[in-house]
Amino acid sequence: MLLVPRQLLRAGMTGDVPYYGGRFSPAQAYAAAHPQPRPAPPPPAPTSRADQQLAALQNLFAAGVLTAEEYQQFAARVTP
Repeated sequence: MLLVPRQLLRAGMTGDVPYYGGRFSPAQAYAAAHPQPRPAPPPPAPTSRADQQLAALQNLFAAGVLTAEEYQQFAARVTP
């Protein structure tokens, strides 16, 4: 009882989806032609060691262990 051609039966079973058999679909071709921009690199990590050293120098200066000249000399070494 073949009332409908086989091609129409196949199209009905597959849901009318086009067959791309190893080729790009239009969405894939568009995505390949328009690449996404690369994300920005992460910002460099803060130099917490220099901050810690300056804080230690300030504590020594506030305690009176270092003079103003020594504090300036050591602070110049710590900062780049």
